[in-house]
Amino acid sequence: MTRERLLEVRGLKVRFSTEDGVVRAVEGVDFTLDRGRILGIVGESGSGKSVTAMTLLGLTRSPRTRFEGAVLYKGQDLLGLSEDKLRAVRGGEIAMIFQDPMTSLNPVYRVGAQIVEMIRVHEPHTSKAAARRRTVDLLKQVGIPHAEERIDSFPHEFSGGMRQRAMIAMAIACNPDILVADEPTTALDVTIQAQIIELIVRLKDEYDSAVIMITHDLGVVADMADEILVMYAGRIVERAGTRDVFYDPQHPYTWGLLGSIPRLDRPKPKRLHTIRGVPPSAMDPSEGCTFGPRCPYAFGRCSEEPALEARGDKRTHLDRCWLGLEQKRTLRVATLEGRVEEVG
Repeated sequence: MTRERLLEVRGLKVRFSTEDGVVRAVEGVDFTLDRGRILGIVGESGSGKSVTAMTLLGLTRSPRTRFEGAVLYKGQDLLGLSEDKLRAVRGGEIAMIFQDPMTSLNPVYRVGAQIVEMIRVHEPHTSKAAARRRTVDLLKQVGIPHAEERIDSFPHEFSGGMRQRAMIAMAIACNPDILVADEPTTALDVTIQAQIIELIVRLKDEYDSAVIMITHDLGVVADMADEILVMYAGRIVERAGTRDVFYDPQHPYTWGLLGSIPRLDRPKPKRLHTIRGVPPSAMDPSEGCTFGPRCPYAFGRCSEEPALEARGDKRTHLDRCWLGLEQKRTLRVATLEGRVEEVG
């Protein structure tokens, strides 16, 4: 079955001019998203995940920001839209769940009033009473008990999980085609995380929409994403289906992320694997492979920057690493077992 192509990002670059220099936040990102699919974007803080997502909605626009590439939503380039036209897309057709609902919700307005405002901005013909009734239904749909009473609560009267549910209710209020979730489970305990993830997947199916899930934790997207992009220093370093990323990862950075996750099917290690060093400066990126200075397996050719391409049998599995396939298989096992071997 052919799915509708909702989003196509081509060669996206985002740069911010500052007093200290130019910050290269995103450097040539490409991906597509079809209706009914979930795309996971993972990586450390500062890898460019959130900037990529916010650029889709025009939230990084400023006189000091420079863009290259294209962000095509149903064939229309969002980067070229005026602010008025983009405002119609933002929230109505592409909505976002922000990382911290306590700072995203206005603390001096009632939760229900904020959702009502969202509905009436995109649907001016809807009366205030009708929008309020719809808000109650939305709060019930996302699992907030006693929605008729809680609609008039202030954000500080909600728990962290309930605030996140309210943010999800606001995001789906206008039945968007794409839901962007920017680390929606970061500040929540594990039980609530699972509930929020289950809710997002269920709503995606009910509304026949698509989801971009942004997280630094590969475990969050393990059971929900169809495809995963691994980002590092503003670039995609690995892109593949979820099963391939977990069972046949090709990039040393991905091995490091996987190795840092506790495993129940293996003996408890003395220490979890860590990725040495720190991410490179976005104002002064290193020459060649951006992960090279932190990679335990770097060798001479890493002074050249590898392209994102398929290096094995699967044409849909792309990575940026000069290591050969047999070397990768051997070194990956060593990394995930907490050992580091020399590159021959």
